[in-house]
Order: sequence, then C-alpha cells, then structure tokens
Amino acid sequence: MDRIGETTLEIDLSALEHNYKFLTSRIAPGTKFMAVVKAMAYGSEVVAIAKKLEELEVDYLAVAYVKEGVLLRDAGITTPILVLHPQPVHFKELIDRCLEPSLYSPKVLLQFLDVAQRQQQQDYPVHIKFNTGLNRLGFWENDVDFVIGTLKGRTELRIKGVLSHLAASEDENEREFSLNQINTFTKICLDLKEKLGYLPMRHVLNTSGILNYPEAQFEMVRSGIGLYGYGNHPDFDKKMKPVATLKTVISQRHKIEPGESVGYNRAYTSDGYRITATLPIGHADGIGRQYGNGKALVYVKGTPAPIIGNVCMDMIMIDVSGIDCKEGDEVIIFGAGHSAEDFAHSAQSISYEILTAIAPRVTRVIKW
Repeated sequence: MDRIGETTLEIDLSALEHNYKFLTSRIAPGTKFMAVVKAMAYGSEVVAIAKKLEELEVDYLAVAYVKEGVLLRDAGITTPILVLHPQPVHFKELIDRCLEPSLYSPKVLLQFLDVAQRQQQQDYPVHIKFNTGLNRLGFWENDVDFVIGTLKGRTELRIKGVLSHLAASEDENEREFSLNQINTFTKICLDLKEKLGYLPMRHVLNTSGILNYPEAQFEMVRSGIGLYGYGNHPDFDKKMKPVATLKTVISQRHKIEPGESVGYNRAYTSDGYRITATLPIGHADGIGRQYGNGKALVYVKGTPAPIIGNVCMDMIMIDVSGIDCKEGDEVIIFGAGHSAEDFAHSAQSISYEILTAIAPRVTRVIKW
C-alpha cells in the first residue's frame, strides 16, 4: 500500500543484510553470531527483522524479556532465542516456548531450577551471566562454586552458555577497563570449565566489542545496534547502512512576521519574516521535547531545517525559510543519509534511544 502522505518508519531489510554480512566478516569462521532483536528490534519491526535474520541463517536471537520471545515463537521463528533479563513469573512460559534464559543471580537460578523440576525438564539449556564490571546483572566471580554446587547431581538444567557484558567497548579511553573485563571473563570461564567438566559456549562481545576486540570472540558474539546500521564510531558507521528511516510530510506552511511566536508557551519568536512548516509527528511518536527549540535538524529535499519552538504531542514546527517546498512534501527526520546518531546527539542523546523511542502508532513500512 502506498503510504505517501503520512508519518512512516521505513525498514530496509537489504540494509539489515548488508550490516549482517559486514559484521560477520569481522569474525572468524565457526564463530556463532547472536542477533539482538529486543525492544521490537531496536524500534523497527521485530518479526520482519527476525524472519530476515533467520533467512540469513543467524545462529541465535536475543531478546530482553520473555514476552518478546513468545511473540517471535508465535510468529513461527524457530532459531534459538536467549532471554537476557527473564523474570521468574514468566519461567513456565519461557520453558513452554523453548526459550533459553540468562540466569544472573543465586535467587533466579534457584527459582528457575525449581520451575524446571516441576516441569519435569531434563538438560534444559541455560546461560549463566557473570558481572565483570558493568555492575548491572550477573553472578560475581566468586559465585562459580555456588553455581556448580547448586547444579551438582541435578539433571534438570545444562549450562549451554556463559556470558558477560562489556561496559565501554566503544571508548578507546577505556581500553584498559575493557581488557580487564575480558581477562576476568576468561578466568571465570576457565574456572567453570574445570569444575563443570566441559566448556560452555562463551559470549562477551557486543557490536563495538566485535569491531574493537576481535581476539575475544570466543564461541559466539552478540550484536544489536550494529545490525541496525550504527557502529558507535564514524569510521564504522560509514561501512554500515541505517535500517530505519523516519519520514513524514508537511501538513501546512505559515508565513510568520517579525515578533510573532510559534507553538506552546511562545517558545519561539521570529526575528524576521520566516516561513514555517508543521509536520504530523510529535513527542507521542518518540520525538521528545528535548529536540525542539533549534536543537535538532530535519531534512526537506535534502536541505536541513531546524525544529523551532516546543515539540507538541502530535506535531513539530520547522523553519523552511529559503527552502522550495510545499504542503505534502516529504521530510526526513533520520535514516539513510541522515544519521539517527547525529539527530540524537543534538539533544545529548544516543542512537539507541531515538531508535527505540518511535511509537507503535507510527506506521512501519517494510522494504524487502
């Protein structure tokens, strides 16, 4: 269906394929690849993204919560799915859908073991997460004995993977910290192997880790933001293609005289004769108020136009003085040629936030 004339988020699956092939070219043959599709595939369209990745023969998918994995299973996705932050209330549903949990604390391990026992599971695959410095989720280094002791003599669970998460893999100034995390993770895995009797699949690298610490690939790597076209560094960004392009249209143009104000609270007052355009997108669609008042730029026929005044719930106003445009013309908020990272940076944010902020009411258009 032709969606010209409304606000849309265009999802380019050929760009996803390009990014996947670029990232997999950076890892050794035989290293598995886990594609992170949490938060509706970073705000895009998770089922279409997952199906494309399955077509590309990705090894694993990762989501944050059980309900995200359930959605994929119900859509016919059969690829192994890791749930990064499962909540105990959903453990039975997780098992019913053959999802693999990341277990990150003594309480969570014991609770999952109890559910697995009641569900009469044998060798159910789990991943054990260790905290090596991010200090968000994870067992401590000295918890290896607890994990082994808890599972000793039990047949309900099998440790299939062990993971950790790098805190600053994109920051060259934090290279020593990242290397210390990797070294700590390596020692934990060796301890686990010795006491477990086998070595589970190890994964610690995220997108920036893949690009900056190739020596720590282990058996699998994980990538989220890179799949969607952002490498956390200008040099890598040039080699990737944004998957999501946010587009809208000009609803109305106004001629503004000197001293006239625009929008709520009269946040913008014209210093001369200006032409403004109103767009059908606002903070209810994910463009927060922090982008208003001249901070962020959008693009009309390739020409930058600043957002002026306060962002409204359903509308933003832009200054199109000097731009040859008319009502109904397309406007690019971010996407191909206009980085979401640059847009986000204008309000001291990051690409992750703006991508995942785009509301469900914005129509998704899939480009196969």
